[in-house]
Amino acid sequence: MCVSTNKPNHLTSSYYTDLLVVRRGQQWVMRVTFSRPLNRDDNIQVEFLIGRDPSASKGSMVTVTFSYNDKWFGEILEQHDTVVTLGITPSADAIVGKYRTYVKVVSGHSTVRSEKNPNTDLYLLFNAWCPGAHRPLLEELPPLPGKFPHSHVCLYADDVVFLPNDAERGENKVLKVIRVGSAMVNAQDDNGVLVGNWSDDYSMGTAPTAWTGSVKILLQYFSTGVPVCFAQCWVFAGVFNTFLRCLGIPARVITNFNSAHDNTGNLKTDLIFKPDGTPDRAETRDSIWNYHCWNEVFMKRTDLGQGFEGWQVVDSTPQETSDGYFRCGPASIAAIKSGSVSHPFDTGFVFAEVNSDLVYHKKDKYGNLTPYSVDTTHIGKCIYTKSVGGTQPVDITLNYKNPEGSPEDMRAMERAESYGIQRDHSDLSEQPVNVVIHSNEVYLGYNIELDIEFHNPGGLEKTVNGLLSGSVVYYTGVISNDLKEIKFTATIAGNSMEHVRLTVKADDY
Repeated sequence: MCVSTNKPNHLTSSYYTDLLVVRRGQQWVMRVTFSRPLNRDDNIQVEFLIGRDPSASKGSMVTVTFSYNDKWFGEILEQHDTVVTLGITPSADAIVGKYRTYVKVVSGHSTVRSEKNPNTDLYLLFNAWCPGAHRPLLEELPPLPGKFPHSHVCLYADDVVFLPNDAERGENKVLKVIRVGSAMVNAQDDNGVLVGNWSDDYSMGTAPTAWTGSVKILLQYFSTGVPVCFAQCWVFAGVFNTFLRCLGIPARVITNFNSAHDNTGNLKTDLIFKPDGTPDRAETRDSIWNYHCWNEVFMKRTDLGQGFEGWQVVDSTPQETSDGYFRCGPASIAAIKSGSVSHPFDTGFVFAEVNSDLVYHKKDKYGNLTPYSVDTTHIGKCIYTKSVGGTQPVDITLNYKNPEGSPEDMRAMERAESYGIQRDHSDLSEQPVNVVIHSNEVYLGYNIELDIEFHNPGGLEKTVNGLLSGSVVYYTGVISNDLKEIKFTATIAGNSMEHVRLTVKADDY
């Protein structure tokens, strides 16, 4: 199968397997040794079969001939005595996965077919460099960092899981595989790879922080068929990244800091507070994660039209359902940035994760809500990915959204609203007191010293009845334990600043 020649040409040398790994839409070579030299009456055919029940009508049984062009193209490159070198070019929309290879010679009324040989099996991947019927998606992509030991795990998963639906293939198959893979990496509704756990109890499995790579997780799932315990967002993203790259799809992991989880389908993250100033956790449905990890894939979006190709958000962490399954994306980053939130898939949800307004509401004793503060800069504070070939973070925030308050930002928000998405336009006539909390560097077992700085930009004196509450919070924004509540009062003169200093003792936490 000329592995040493084909792998470098197809940028697949990093796959740890002795089998051939090539990309669709690009020629590879194979050498066949016959029992005698071929003559012009011999009709050579090479058969490629994939899946349990190969079918020519479904594209899972392909016969390459060398007398006429078909979707898969074959040519005889050279012949020396009994050794023939063949060039095989699979179609740009071929099914991705593990193929079995057979050589057949038809001569007169007789047909000879080679026996099954596992050493001639090959893996066919997606090809971001493939022209197909259009221009190449990528003119040049830097080699993806890292090796892919046991890469056959992901490829085998593709062979087993996706082939029952192999009638849908081609350029839209990339999108389909990504959608299915996004749901398959989590076990929420399909016994997928990973079980999510955001509690403190990991006694029935491995703590999410203990995983150091995807290989062990995938091998365990491959060998047992049982979902692996446990994962949180970075584990889901890491495993999904390996899955995508193994199939030849360019992918990278993204971290969004101050990531909103919008349960209500609008462009607001609503935080509700009781009359005494404490958070109303029963009424607050939205949450803010300290950070959240997802993936990006680089692909065409012929379903959306021009301008929406390139990086797309995909997320396998089970947050909300999409078409009945816990999955997310692909959502075009160009669509997210422009506010085109109606474009599939789940663009509005991702838009809210990075660019929703944080609205604070106070609830009176009758249950009425009044917004008293809107923060347009807190959500999606910064969005990072890892640099290619290094470990330094790369800030890609401006890929997702325009500078806050810029004309482009305003147009994007207006476009999002034009699709029926709600924002908050409450008239906050009362000029608020601005609060900044300064803290010392805290070590376990030491007191926490807080300096609360109040700025009153208005001309009138204001009195603040404050409540300082401290909690142990998971990175998803969920409260684990309440530590301390301290009530205080501060009077701030107009156009001035006031400091209130408070201490949380070590015994309190």
